[in-house]
Amino acid sequence: MGAMTEPRWSALAMDAVGAAALAGAIAVLPVGATEQHGSHLATGTDTLLAEEVSLAAASRTGDLVLPSLAYGCSLGHTSRWPGTISLMPTTMTAVVVEVGRWAYASGFRKLVIVNGHATNGPPCQSALLQLRHELPELRPRFVSLFELTPAIAARYTEDAPDFHANEAETSMLLHLAPAHVLREKAVDEPDRTVGRVLLYPMPAVSASGVVGSPSAATADRGKELFEQLVSALVELLAAARSEQDPPL
Repeated sequence: MGAMTEPRWSALAMDAVGAAALAGAIAVLPVGATEQHGSHLATGTDTLLAEEVSLAAASRTGDLVLPSLAYGCSLGHTSRWPGTISLMPTTMTAVVVEVGRWAYASGFRKLVIVNGHATNGPPCQSALLQLRHELPELRPRFVSLFELTPAIAARYTEDAPDFHANEAETSMLLHLAPAHVLREKAVDEPDRTVGRVLLYPMPAVSASGVVGSPSAATADRGKELFEQLVSALVELLAAARSEQDPPL
């Protein structure tokens, strides 16, 4: 594991990308969303968080961060609120497969998807199933920020198990990009999905597009959580980089 001065794939010339692949670097793909996050948070919140955590971690591990996928699978938000632009699940799967193929063509044999939006999981996991079939030498992994460790999962869900634009996300935006937060417009709403067994679109469970208590957010709490996320991703990338196929 070795730190890099520039972890962004898009900022490097081809020789540097090729050298990173030869050195065993992991291709890290942040996936987020462009969607409503209530009246107080920017629509690019999920993408910003996935990208910033990925860049901070990769700068310590020597891995390369691909350009973020800023459109995710956000169908549950519907057109009730402006701001959401969603891919269909099959479209997102196809895009991730294409990115994986080209990362492989550049010499990378390990791919880690770092996800910032909950319902990106199924299409991304489908993409990894297809890539494992097409490229048997590729070793992929999908991980969501909010599931990196049990402690992180508990921290994210303090105010809402099925959170959205909640205290945790708002706190991290206050730390990373305070200009993207309109604190005076923050609205708290409870998680109305607790105890239910069916799935619901966002308008059925939230009047504001928020689930959780963003009014409790602070930049200090955001900094603390962000550092937890980066440390956990560093550990995951380091383990993935050193991991070898099991002996048969």
